Amino acid sequence: MAQGPTPFRLRIADADLADLRQRLARTRFPDEPPLEPWSTGTGLGYLKELVAYWEKSFDWRAQEAALNRFRQFTVPIRGIELHFIHEPGRGPDPVPLLLSHGWPGSVVEFRRLIPLLTERFTVIAPSLPGYTLSFKPGQPRFGIEEIAEVFAELMTGVLGYRRFAAQGGDWGAFVSSVLALNHPERLIGIHLNLLAVRRDPSMLESPSEEEKAFLAQLKHFLKEEIGYQWIQGTKPQTLAYALADSPAGLAAWVAEKFRAWSDCGGVIENAIARDDMLANICLYWFSGAIGSSFWPYYARMHRAWPIPEGRTVDVPTGYAQFPKEILLPPRSLAARTYTDIRRWSVMPRGGHFAALEQPEMLAREISEFFGTLKQASMTRGDGSNSD
Repeated sequence: MAQGPTPFRLRIADADLADLRQRLARTRFPDEPPLEPWSTGTGLGYLKELVAYWEKSFDWRAQEAALNRFRQFTVPIRGIELHFIHEPGRGPDPVPLLLSHGWPGSVVEFRRLIPLLTERFTVIAPSLPGYTLSFKPGQPRFGIEEIAEVFAELMTGVLGYRRFAAQGGDWGAFVSSVLALNHPERLIGIHLNLLAVRRDPSMLESPSEEEKAFLAQLKHFLKEEIGYQWIQGTKPQTLAYALADSPAGLAAWVAEKFRAWSDCGGVIENAIARDDMLANICLYWFSGAIGSSFWPYYARMHRAWPIPEGRTVDVPTGYAQFPKEILLPPRSLAARTYTDIRRWSVMPRGGHFAALEQPEMLAREISEFFGTLKQASMTRGDGSNSD
């Protein structure tokens, strides 16, 4: 008989907290080229301030307690111990909703979002395999396709949901899309805040004006913003040594993405609270999972696109387009991959980390999209919302 979920409570040892503070105090900073700060990577002045705050003022125990307010579990699936939040819905007949984060994120992203959703949903939010609380040294490495299968087993085989909803951004959007591709009979629908559309400038032969604007955005991204993907996707182990040994280096690697990908106007804290970002970084630090978190990039670099050529995602799909997302494919291009787009919402503000930046907006979009699907299923009388 398969082993069921085991209750989990996060508690980092005092010795690990002391070690972190000592490492932060001994940080050896490099110099910075005589150019505009942040133009070549994380600004030196910002990182010095962040490291000093992390060492002397950041309260990990408060962040730990906030995460422990949720019902958390671990369960063995496919050779790993999968960590997940399982927060029951408060309303009648709640829809099971799988929330998937991405890189460099974690379940910390969902701390404000989950309470906004549990009126209508029972929320299941796993730590991606190989990420933070779903990592132990020496465990198997999973790409997006394998992660989707782990989540399918969690939702149906472990938790018993015959049908469920899925939502995600970043890699979580890819996981949700692959789940819908390979298990459409289990998915009520998917809601995304990033689209798993191919990043190939040659895919549009006679582009419209809207598509030309996207191609210009894509070409800039591929030239100036994709260095991290090449390193994480080709030589992840070399980078892992540095980031697993230096908390300042880890913070610099992650903070640069929080600044570049959020709607912050150049100041991370305009969009994302400093304590939220550091809590997220801490989960990578204490778990030692930064190297394993690179694996979906390595798998992606050495495989075909996760949605194979000629196949499409055909389940009902909703999309929230936040203006500072990494890439903003037009609907005409998205429709080549997602054939049943039911909702396409252009949001007034927010970026890649929507659950952190705009949790109320994202929660409303998720609730309205799946609420419409649930109402339609009730009208048909097919009882398809959950089991």
